[in-house]
Amino acid sequence: MAAQKDLWDAIVIGAGIQGSFTAYHLAKHSKRVLLLEQFFLPHSRGSSHGQSRIIRKAYPEDFYVRMMDECYQTWAQLEREAGTQLHRQTELLLLGMKENPELKTIQATLSRQGIEHECLSSADLKQRFPNIRFTGGEVGLLDKTGGVLYADKALRALQHVIRQLGGTVCDGEKVVEITPGLPVTVKTALRSYQANTLVITAGPWTNRVLRPLGIELPLQTLRINVYYWREKVSGSYSVSQAFPCILSLGQAPHHIYGLPASEYPGLMKIGYHHGDSVDPEERDCPTTSSDIQDVQILCHFVREHMPGLQPEPDIMERCMYTNTPDKHFILDCHPKYGNIVIGAGFSGHGFKLAPVVGKILYELSMKLPPSYDLAPFRISRFSTLSKAHL
Repeated sequence: MAAQKDLWDAIVIGAGIQGSFTAYHLAKHSKRVLLLEQFFLPHSRGSSHGQSRIIRKAYPEDFYVRMMDECYQTWAQLEREAGTQLHRQTELLLLGMKENPELKTIQATLSRQGIEHECLSSADLKQRFPNIRFTGGEVGLLDKTGGVLYADKALRALQHVIRQLGGTVCDGEKVVEITPGLPVTVKTALRSYQANTLVITAGPWTNRVLRPLGIELPLQTLRINVYYWREKVSGSYSVSQAFPCILSLGQAPHHIYGLPASEYPGLMKIGYHHGDSVDPEERDCPTTSSDIQDVQILCHFVREHMPGLQPEPDIMERCMYTNTPDKHFILDCHPKYGNIVIGAGFSGHGFKLAPVVGKILYELSMKLPPSYDLAPFRISRFSTLSKAHL
């Protein structure tokens, strides 16, 4: 265990996927890095747990598609370093009406970026996916790069590699005080540390960490319910049967997504890309009317479109999103303290992008030229942000 007076090159607060990839890039470049986590690992309190996430290049924005190119390479590199499979290509089927503006924008972006994809007519869909019922003339867009990331497994593998590279991971250490300066001092419930630079990737707890540093970001924490639906015939919606991930646009006020049966045999994961605003310390509070409404939306979707699934879910799990108003990330330095870097607001779509997010946060922390245009991720884009303390 580190002595109190040791000076680290960097301390990263929050050992979810974003903080862990930041520590990975720091350790890769021979930096003395300390990754701090308030809970004991592994845990299910934040946004990086659960067994699966969708990986895709299908985005409306060019900048995410460009970032995903490098993400796929880094995920593959981590697989080689960890010696275990972390990703499975399944393709991603996006569904919507022909005139759906988001579907049209995504297709145009994939074409512009030269990403392999296929446009499917209503007739094509019925022929290719007989176990999905198409009722309203939907068309499809198949992102050939789409697939599943094994989330829990990936996080464990990543933290193992960080240790192999010489990084230090300390769990069960909640940060209680940060004193800005050169060096910055971080006090946990157990001891104090000092570092040349600090990276804050605290997920739903970001504003609790930042408030004493004179800044509050426009972040909203949502509690998300994830549901698993049993196959009537085992294997009919499974990865082994080459069933794709799905993303339904326009069927409900927010996206509905699905992942083929894999993590729980015979159960397909289907969720609603929205939830209830919640205090991260109280995410296990009782079910609300909005929870009931969300599951009703999903039950309707399953009854209408997935005839091979039981109409009611078997299992419900929870996680949290930390959303920004525009659903784009915050990757920036603190406006007052240049050696404090912030990664936040991953808005329920950050896991797949973590390899590049971690690289950007590493570059910001070491004052290196960024590999990507950071204009979409600057704190300054929020004109209403209170700067009273700065």
